[in-house]
Amino acid sequence: MIKPLSDVSRPLCPALLGQLLDNCEKPGRTAGARPVVLCIGTDRIIGDCLGPLTGSLLMERADRSLDVYGTLQSTVHACNLEKTLFQIKKEHPTSTVIAVDASLGRRCRPGSVFVRAGSLKPGMGVSKNLPEAGDISITGIAGTQGSQPWLTLQTVRLSMIMAMAEEICECILEVCG
Repeated sequence: MIKPLSDVSRPLCPALLGQLLDNCEKPGRTAGARPVVLCIGTDRIIGDCLGPLTGSLLMERADRSLDVYGTLQSTVHACNLEKTLFQIKKEHPTSTVIAVDASLGRRCRPGSVFVRAGSLKPGMGVSKNLPEAGDISITGIAGTQGSQPWLTLQTVRLSMIMAMAEEICECILEVCG
């Protein structure tokens, strides 16, 4: 559990992510323990590939001591999220989990990346009921909320998703790498 630094999403930056990690309280967690990064989404919909794309970038650029779940080759999505959360809890019981996912937001924010203490609720923008994930949440705004969320996610520009994935990857590597 994170000390209540703030449950409000704020723009992602290394200083804030580092502060959130420092304030994480989990039973048995040792100082300097590396977090687990859980990248949620599918490679079948451009707007929802932020998580797997970020995971793949992290796997390419990080040393092998950073545990990453969810890549373009091995996605974590609605059908296997619960199983993956169980696996993380079993293999990394004292690690802080940083969850990364795309989201839908206000019209003025597509392309923005936010971080906050606490878990995220995957699939909420498309009316899915999935388990909450993470101790720290990083979300990239892939498109605007509206009456057709699937259409919005399918028509997002890949260049915007790539830019957000690069930003998230660089921030995580600066703090944890």
